[in-house]
Amino acid sequence: MEKNNPLALVIDFGTQSVRAVIFDQAGKTLAMEKSPYGQPYFSSAPGYAEQDPTFYWEHMKKATLALSENQPELLKRVVTFSITAFRDTPVFLDEKCEVVRPSILWLDQRQAELKKKLSWPRRFLFWLVGMKETIRLNMKRTPAIWLQENEPENWARIHHYVALSTYLTYKLSGRLVDSPANYTGHYPIHFKKRKFYQDNALKGQIFRIPHRLLPELVPIGSLIGKISPEVSKDTGIPAGLEFYATGTDKGAETIGTGCTMKDMASISYGTASTIEVNNPKYIEPEPFLPDYPAPIPGFYQMEVQIYRGYWMIGWYMKEFAGAETAEAEIEHLAVEEVLNRKMLAIPPGSEGLILQPYWGPGLRRPEARGAIIGFSDVHTRVHMYRAIVEGIAFALRDGLEGIEKRQHHKVKEIRVSGGGSQSDAICQITADIFGIPVSRIQTYETASLGTAMAAFIAHGDFNSYEEAIKSMVHPTDRFEPNMKNHEQYEYLYNKVYRKVYPRLGDLYKRLREYSNVYPVARS
Repeated sequence: MEKNNPLALVIDFGTQSVRAVIFDQAGKTLAMEKSPYGQPYFSSAPGYAEQDPTFYWEHMKKATLALSENQPELLKRVVTFSITAFRDTPVFLDEKCEVVRPSILWLDQRQAELKKKLSWPRRFLFWLVGMKETIRLNMKRTPAIWLQENEPENWARIHHYVALSTYLTYKLSGRLVDSPANYTGHYPIHFKKRKFYQDNALKGQIFRIPHRLLPELVPIGSLIGKISPEVSKDTGIPAGLEFYATGTDKGAETIGTGCTMKDMASISYGTASTIEVNNPKYIEPEPFLPDYPAPIPGFYQMEVQIYRGYWMIGWYMKEFAGAETAEAEIEHLAVEEVLNRKMLAIPPGSEGLILQPYWGPGLRRPEARGAIIGFSDVHTRVHMYRAIVEGIAFALRDGLEGIEKRQHHKVKEIRVSGGGSQSDAICQITADIFGIPVSRIQTYETASLGTAMAAFIAHGDFNSYEEAIKSMVHPTDRFEPNMKNHEQYEYLYNKVYRKVYPRLGDLYKRLREYSNVYPVARS
């Protein structure tokens, strides 16, 4: 019986914790061990977010050794294994594959000065296609360029410039290889061809990472290797277990929600909020913005990201929700539960309070900043909270409309995941703003589930993604749009929200100039 019910082991490296999870082919979580980080990162200067990559390996071992101790019989049934990790976090290794310095996390806010400019003809080409500021922002946020400018001695020691997933793959397999689906972020990769650019390529020069420093890319779904006896002893992962190449957490979430081609969109209400649509064709969601390889073969994922997303909820709670925090402690509830309950007393549209959630710079609108408009004497702190929830959904709807236009096909259903998806109120607001049904599935740990699906497919347990969806993804809650509320949101979205950025765009430029002339020295 057990041989006919093989299992998958997934290690999910999140921003706050690492999880080791065992799934069956029905999508059921049979066992999970979690190791919370405590301090996810440290800051040597304001806005910095760094962590030693060995930190994640040590936390992984805590989770996998606990799983080995508590679930030895289940581990015997595991036939396939993969990992997923948060993206855009490079690891800097020397010639012996030892860590040179801590990783610069995707949350980090530092920017390079760009002391060395691109050649004039290249700058002109990017200006000509309207991408000058987007390219400039991309370069300023590239850790490699910051290191070259600020730590040349460390840059000289780097022999391997790899993603966090690549480093963890190396620790598990002894091979410094990875899937192209793990290189979303500030790397010189040709997403359509799933390979790195050569040094002389125009786009390859943006990030200033020499090709010789980058790892070998293996096909998505290919066998990386088997767990060695030495690694097994160190981690508790069974020796001989086959380890497959899959992809990042956001891509895995889209797979894990069961989103099929064109018809469905996946929203991740996480620290960074995204909306993604699977497609077998390479279609850029906007001109010059890439379409990412999915964690399973044969698919790409069109994505629009709100960089700070549900980070804003944490920001709001820290700055404004002292009363709700005290109330939550008395009632033994999460602060979000108290806020969501109060939010329901506010009518749709927050009585005319509109928020644009550009609390961090984005590729689509590199000049933009956050904006809240429409304040009057009726507004309270809870109105602001609801405006944040609505503003993130407005921004994701704006992204989805661009995706639909590019793929020439309307999305008919949304699947949600991430921490925000646990709230019925947030799911209903999402349905009302988009005007289409919103569904949740049996788990909000969709990155883990999606990676398990990819691992089963790679191992040959399913013949197709559709077969894996049918077996492993089970919708539980469905939120139909309230069309009366949707009518109100439709007015605000089209008549107000979409006009905010065009009207403020010039002012955002002036604010950037002001910040450059009068920089703030933070202690």
